[in-house]
Amino acid sequence: MGEANSGKISLKLLVDRNAKRVIFGEAGKEFVDFLFNFLSLPVGTVVKLLSKDKMVGSLGKIYESIEAMHANYMEPNLNKEHVLNPKVSSSYLANSPFLLGYKTNDELNDSTVFYRCSYSSSHSYVSKDQQAVCPSCKHYMNSGLTFVHGPGKEAAKVEKGTGYVKGLVTYMVMDDLIVKPMSTISSITLLSTFKVKDLGALETVEVFIGKEEAVEMLKASFLTDKVLTLMFLANKKA
Repeated sequence: MGEANSGKISLKLLVDRNAKRVIFGEAGKEFVDFLFNFLSLPVGTVVKLLSKDKMVGSLGKIYESIEAMHANYMEPNLNKEHVLNPKVSSSYLANSPFLLGYKTNDELNDSTVFYRCSYSSSHSYVSKDQQAVCPSCKHYMNSGLTFVHGPGKEAAKVEKGTGYVKGLVTYMVMDDLIVKPMSTISSITLLSTFKVKDLGALETVEVFIGKEEAVEMLKASFLTDKVLTLMFLANKKA
């Protein structure tokens, strides 16, 4: 792997040059985990990643409406930023480094501050947001509490997740992103299904998925059932 592709996910494509299409991709665990994690992304995060101005359909318009809505029309205990930029759990961060970034900081450490109701300590609610409103008395929960570890216990670390599929297995990724374990029989069957007669027209192309390609693939998955062909042949990235 060249220096320019360092840190990217590798994907090998079997390409039919005559038909100008991807027959299938050969992938490892890393790529399949990345792909499966599309389904875990909050809608607000997807809209932000794809840019509301470039999205097909109306989801971007909903995002734009919330963004433009004056606070006077919103519920008093609602923070618009929480809707537009939903917090994503550490497991998502670990499994989608190209889409969400990857953090190795402690999720809970000695500086983590929680807040209780500023009006009464008898209300047993806690929040990480100073703008949260106490359900009992409607006062802001901005009286600080500090997280303390028990004896001999360390902060819970945000470690890279185990993902979705097992390693040491090669997976076949179809043009429409269907994923199945790789096998010789399934490969031969696909050549028959796609009516590939000229085996000399087949070639293997290695492509790499980084941050830019990850967002483009997410976008393409909303637009077409020929994602790999659109990404790496139509756009001439292969």
